[in-house]
Amino acid sequence: MIDIAKLKELVALMAANDLSEVEIKDDKQGISIRRGPAPGSAPIVQYAPAPHAAPAPSAPAPAPTPAGPQASIESPMVGTCYLAPNPDAAPFVKVGQSVTPDTVVCLIEAMKVFNEIKAEKSGVVEQILVKNGQAVEFGQRVFALRPT
Repeated sequence: MIDIAKLKELVALMAANDLSEVEIKDDKQGISIRRGPAPGSAPIVQYAPAPHAAPAPSAPAPAPTPAGPQASIESPMVGTCYLAPNPDAAPFVKVGQSVTPDTVVCLIEAMKVFNEIKAEKSGVVEQILVKNGQAVEFGQRVFALRPT
């Protein structure tokens, strides 16, 4: 008998990595899962939550707008974002810190696996857009950068 919790994890892994099919076998059992619309049914449309928008223009902005163009570091996967390697450690990066493409900026936990997320571009961290332990979506902006 297949454990339902493991099956749910497998389905979530498929969704997080945009897999359409997965097959797992061992000595005693095997399972094959395929994603896709059921025959004769309409495709299901899913909308990702919109990124947090700036406050309405009627309220004055609490911080001045940084000069120059902004870039961002986006989440490459769905998961939980951690800004430090462990709860007692200092964060990977702070506002005002320079980063290079190889700088690890956070960890994203997906399917009980911690994935190091690198900046992939050079710049200065202007803003941290998520809280430690916050769930993030694929493509969600996590850091705002000023390119250097």
